[in-house]
Amino acid sequence: MAVQFQTSASAEPTHQNINDFSLMVATKNGSGSQTSNEVLIRSLFRMGIPVGGKNLFPSNIKGLPTWYTIRASKDGFTGRHDTTEVAVVMNELTAAEDIQNLLPGGVCIIPREWKWGHRREDITYYEIPVKETVVAANIPADFRDRIANMVYVGACASLFGIPMPIIREALLGTFGGKEKPAALNYGVAEMAFNWAQENLVKSDPFVFEAMDETAGKILITGNEAAALGSLFGGVTVVAWYPITPSTSLVDGILDHRALRNDPDTGEGTVAIVQAEDELAAIGMIVGAGWAGARSMTATSGPGISLMAEFSGLAYFAEIPCVIWDVTRTGPSTGLPTRTSQGDLLFVYVLGHGDTRQVILLPGSVAECFEFGWRAFDVAEGLQTPIFVLSDLDLGMNIWMSEPFQYPDEPIKRGKTLNKEQLEDFIAEHGEWGRYKDYDRDGVTYRTLPGTDHPRAAYFTRGTGHNEKAIYSERKDDWVANLHRLNLKLENARAMLPQPVVQTMPGAKIGIISYGSNDEAIVEARALLAADGIATDYLRIRALPVARSVYDFVTQHERVYVLENNFDGQMAQILRMEIADDTRHMVSLALGDTLPMTAQWAINEILRHERQN
Repeated sequence: MAVQFQTSASAEPTHQNINDFSLMVATKNGSGSQTSNEVLIRSLFRMGIPVGGKNLFPSNIKGLPTWYTIRASKDGFTGRHDTTEVAVVMNELTAAEDIQNLLPGGVCIIPREWKWGHRREDITYYEIPVKETVVAANIPADFRDRIANMVYVGACASLFGIPMPIIREALLGTFGGKEKPAALNYGVAEMAFNWAQENLVKSDPFVFEAMDETAGKILITGNEAAALGSLFGGVTVVAWYPITPSTSLVDGILDHRALRNDPDTGEGTVAIVQAEDELAAIGMIVGAGWAGARSMTATSGPGISLMAEFSGLAYFAEIPCVIWDVTRTGPSTGLPTRTSQGDLLFVYVLGHGDTRQVILLPGSVAECFEFGWRAFDVAEGLQTPIFVLSDLDLGMNIWMSEPFQYPDEPIKRGKTLNKEQLEDFIAEHGEWGRYKDYDRDGVTYRTLPGTDHPRAAYFTRGTGHNEKAIYSERKDDWVANLHRLNLKLENARAMLPQPVVQTMPGAKIGIISYGSNDEAIVEARALLAADGIATDYLRIRALPVARSVYDFVTQHERVYVLENNFDGQMAQILRMEIADDTRHMVSLALGDTLPMTAQWAINEILRHERQN
């Protein structure tokens, strides 16, 4: 039964805000809000509205506050926004702060049974009967708490213009086409929609209207994209230990591994092992890479700490493998469910002694897919571990993307010799040494265990060795090996994914960044340009950096390096590697555990510009 109700604000809005605002839902962790929030974001996407979703959740299993923000942008900007215009307040413990954070003129949707009152006069309140609706829908008692969130879905659909047939389609998609759970949830949402239509008088300017800006696009998380890319790249061995926020990457491989089943027998071709810890996981993939498998693991900062020794072994013994680091906030355990780019410097020099690791830096879910397969080609081409640094924001949140492109290159195994090739090689060179640089590019030739040739075997060592893989403590052998490894890394600068550069006429300001910051910086540059401030932008996609990064730094009067860690780690790396004067390079480091926003980038750049 519906009870008559009027909103606190009776005047009609004087203007409309169409498809350009953020809607935040505040709930408790474990309350079942994930389904409701996904239905909302997928409904808007089906309406053709560019959207992005950010989930801010605690590291406990249940009970603590969680917030999910959906940003709609008619201009296509999907990065995190600084402000919230609409708040669905479903957690009484955080309600006061959630309401206080609303912009003037904003909207608060709140359960009527709380009898919360209207504590701000500059926002619109809509009180909705959550418990009454669930009881009236005859939901079994065991499901009421979790399905109650569908009440705010129906209310939002009514207030902001989301057609209920689209809500139903989104529910079916969320439940994989299963009619029964979709119908159960839809019944509650429809009842709430009808109640709101009959009882709420809309007095706010916020409206969703259908557009045509998502046609042909997809919604996906970076971790699932990376999983698909790894499968397309020919992964054969996966070993991992669960850790937030990387677990869903391996879950994605498990979910989609049938893509790699043998077409003749139907049997799987990917071995997936949950190890006892991260140290065991990387030990498995290093062994598998040595044996010729395309092997990978996925982890986060604390796992990388445990993997340091084995990654150093793989670097020095020159064994290909792939390690995904979906970075979270440290130091130590830190904030496991917050995002960061704080592992960059640590991973770049991971391993004791003179070690430099190769890192790929995806900046979108499309690049998570691409680097998922490309990382294996690079690992085997360079015969070294490849680290792919994503982060929690890119990995676990839903992003809008163009469909992924099927790899347009054949699988590249690098300088790997089979029996016949080894025979020809020896005939040409008179010998074969595992660590001898015949091509003068730093990359040597390898054989795989089991190669049926009497001269194919060699010892794989993490200790000192000469060109023939024979143990050596001679200083000449040691220094020669390090020189060759350095040459390999120097040559890698040209073969790794090159930076993406975007320019504007007359720009004297250069911006350098990487990874998931891209959306914020693209938006910031557009807003700065609208105010007459031109900028050039270089997005780094790999370490060691390409030569073009050096040119970019030297060609601008001022260069701002924007990144999401406290210490400005990319700026430190650039200063370490660029020999020219870098006093005009300014480090702008965020490190507040949240995704970067365009407004933060603008504020920081303008603050420093005013000082010049």
